[in-house]
Amino acid sequence: MLDVRRMVVLAAVIDSGSMTAAAEALNYTTSAVSQQLRRLEQEVGQPLLQRLPRGIAPTEAGVVLADHARRITRQLAAAEADLAQVAGLRRGRLTIGTFPTVGGSLLALAVSRFRTAHPGVRLTVHSARLEQLTQMLDSGEVDLSLLWDYAWNRVDPDAYTLTHLLDDPTMLVVSADHPLADRKRVAVADLSAEEWVVREPDHPVAEVLDRTCRAAGFQPRIAFHANDYQEAQAMVSVGLGIALAPRTAVTNHHPDVRVIPIGSTAPARRILLARRRERVPAPAEAVMVRVFTEVADLYQRSQRPSGPPTVGHASAD
Repeated sequence: MLDVRRMVVLAAVIDSGSMTAAAEALNYTTSAVSQQLRRLEQEVGQPLLQRLPRGIAPTEAGVVLADHARRITRQLAAAEADLAQVAGLRRGRLTIGTFPTVGGSLLALAVSRFRTAHPGVRLTVHSARLEQLTQMLDSGEVDLSLLWDYAWNRVDPDAYTLTHLLDDPTMLVVSADHPLADRKRVAVADLSAEEWVVREPDHPVAEVLDRTCRAAGFQPRIAFHANDYQEAQAMVSVGLGIALAPRTAVTNHHPDVRVIPIGSTAPARRILLARRRERVPAPAEAVMVRVFTEVADLYQRSQRPSGPPTVGHASAD
């Protein structure tokens, strides 16, 4: 394989007209230039320069190789310029994985902030279930992904570099005319007589309900299995039952339901930002991690009683 550095030396000698001038331009010694040219001639198997009484002249092979060297030099310079653009976040691409509830409550604000600051970077977002998100991370289909987990099914920290954005507490959802609607806080142990609206049996929040109620000493009575959180809220709003949901799923809730904290009587999930551990993060990834951290902090502050909600929700994890 030809040595590109030696090709560049050849082009410099031909362009300057002498080995001495080329050596000065390249910050080499003249003997080093001569040695590089001899090795290059050995690589190509034919002479590249004619030594004349007054200087040198390229052979036909030397002219061909020098032309390629000049094109390569221009391409390398263009590559350096493009990399500088990417490093400066003036161009490039970033692909993010997300899941619906956090996509509505955190992602939209993060994307808006990032695009405003770095409009030259193309953002692509894929929304999927947790298993699909980790598969996309593993295959490189996404650069970063929002993930979630509970204490009993932690995301593998050896597989991914994880940034913990926030803890997403489980909330109680009741109809606006429910006897508990005006309560500031409710304990799950007080809900043993209630009927429940819950997501499909294999959905994580169904396991949250089962674990929470068993820990409180009762088995929940299921009135309805909902396909998404919007349907669950609609059924709660007409009194079919009460429900549990992550706070991010009910940030902007149905007008005829009330969302009540239940504290540590139900498990919270972690919201995480993940990338493959072995990857070297691109500049855009590092900036997006910082943006998500800031947005998560803003979201948590907006959910405190003194602060009005500032970000929305989506309906189906």
